[in-house]
Amino acid sequence: MRIDMYLLYLLLRLLALLPLRMLHGIGSGLGRLLLWRRGRMVRNTAANLRIARPQLDEAGQEALLREVMIESGRSVSEIVKVWGAGAERALELVREVRGAALLDAALAAGNGVIIAAPHLGCWELLNYWLCRRTPMAILYRPPRIAAIEGLLRKVRGALAPEQVRADGAGVRTLYKRLAAGGTVGILPDQKPRAGEGQIAPFFGREALTMVLLPRLAARTGATVLFAFAERLPRGTGYRIHLLPAPPGLADADLGSACRALNQGVQNSVELAFAQYQWQYKRYSADGLISPYDREDR
Repeated sequence: MRIDMYLLYLLLRLLALLPLRMLHGIGSGLGRLLLWRRGRMVRNTAANLRIARPQLDEAGQEALLREVMIESGRSVSEIVKVWGAGAERALELVREVRGAALLDAALAAGNGVIIAAPHLGCWELLNYWLCRRTPMAILYRPPRIAAIEGLLRKVRGALAPEQVRADGAGVRTLYKRLAAGGTVGILPDQKPRAGEGQIAPFFGREALTMVLLPRLAARTGATVLFAFAERLPRGTGYRIHLLPAPPGLADADLGSACRALNQGVQNSVELAFAQYQWQYKRYSADGLISPYDREDR
């Protein structure tokens, strides 16, 4: 590990001594600051919220935007606790698990398991919880700063998932792992590259949607479960959710499969709406009319 990353690791360890409630308070302040500045993140978030909650008037939209930005700030500040405390200590913050029987049944079936984990709640804590239950590989794109990978290996320790790069060789690795009855994790709302996705509705508006997850499910027969770690009020901890995939996600017709995939993300988001990362530009793609400001596209 590079010396600067090691110093950052020591800082995380020190700050992790702070109570989660205090860290969430700091994150709330960060979210309010971002809201006050009205930068690109806030503008994109507001555009997405108008699509997802069209029934709200201007005051309702502003109140929801404030709640979402506060949760976005908390998602940043809580990483100090989740990374700095270490995986096992961080898992002590899990207060409840809903749907655990779904995962038990899927693992027992031996046909492979695909965990679809949207950008919702505390996904790093979710990784810890899943890796405690079963070895897992996750599809990822390398960080822009390569040295961060060493930091991630250090903080995750024995509960680190196998990281598979999002390229041809990595996808083949996922197929092999599922064929052997293993478990893989994928971000189902990750915007694919141009030409690599399918247009499907997401909260009532067409969005570019990944086809990799439905193809993996169709070709391997693996069970797909949606999962996320919900942030509980007042820094009291987290609740793990596991949900079944909507019917049709493994359909041979990619249009139908991607509609089911987006519905699965929506089903998860509706359980913790403000904790979704609404700043992502899901509705911007070739052939679609972008809802974002021209300078934000």
